[in-house]
Amino acid sequence: MVRKENIQSLGDALKLLVQSLGIEKQVEQYKIFDVWNEVVGQQVAKVAQPERLANGILFVSVNNAPWRTELTFRKKEILEKIHQQTNSNSITDIKFR
Repeated sequence: MVRKENIQSLGDALKLLVQSLGIEKQVEQYKIFDVWNEVVGQQVAKVAQPERLANGILFVSVNNAPWRTELTFRKKEILEKIHQQTNSNSITDIKFR
């Protein structure tokens, strides 16, 4: 028989697991892959997609040079939106390639 006081939600159990493994920052950073389209919008998402994360830097693949230039100019705005959407400042820079 299972005692109700020992039952916890799956979300709470996963949160405890992430904390015990010490990977909260990495999990926060990887949220960007889920919210990228919302952050940049559908038009930009068609030509630019996040590839990987390393040391707080998000590397984004961009289809062409004009878009790469445009996104470089908008980097600060995009970073602010990332921080809002992920509730985290763990991504500190973006490299468009």
